[in-house]
Amino acid sequence: MSRRGQLVGLYPGTFDPITKGHLDIILRATRVVDRLVIAVASNAGKEPLFTADERVEMVREDVAALETGETVVEVRDFDNLLMHLAQQVGAHVIIRGLRAVSDFEYEFQMASMNARLNPEVETVFLTASERQQFIASRFVKEIGRLDGDVTSFVSPRVAERLAERFAEERRAAEAGKKKVRKLRSL
Repeated sequence: MSRRGQLVGLYPGTFDPITKGHLDIILRATRVVDRLVIAVASNAGKEPLFTADERVEMVREDVAALETGETVVEVRDFDNLLMHLAQQVGAHVIIRGLRAVSDFEYEFQMASMNARLNPEVETVFLTASERQQFIASRFVKEIGRLDGDVTSFVSPRVAERLAERFAEERRAAEAGKKKVRKLRSL
């Protein structure tokens, strides 16, 4: 991959859901690259709360609200090897966010594997800003599922979608309980 012209960065993740921590990394990545491709992983193995299409839509909505300067930002889904996607989009760097030291070992292993697969693509680690370091999508989902306030961790649009999804889950669970009670009464 030639480095002439635009410097293309690739920021992969599950984004289930996208958080203010993700947005912090995205905004800071736009200061480093000319074009940023945000790649939303299908990741069915993680049993995401939202479909890939829903997550792409949420990322697009949140990114549209950011001031990204002259950096072109593209959001797309993917379900293939990250290094294949990097080649497809002409990425020179993979952007990875680090929240804490505990993230580093996993991220270092991934960066090493990716370097073996394609030594032309570098991994750049951006540490989360102090205010965002503790935010993790799994905690946001847990708080929201237990009817906690997630508005300081995600955008209002995402908070609304989380509330809707958890209300759907509660309705489905209640319907299941009613069905079981009915079967037991027979």
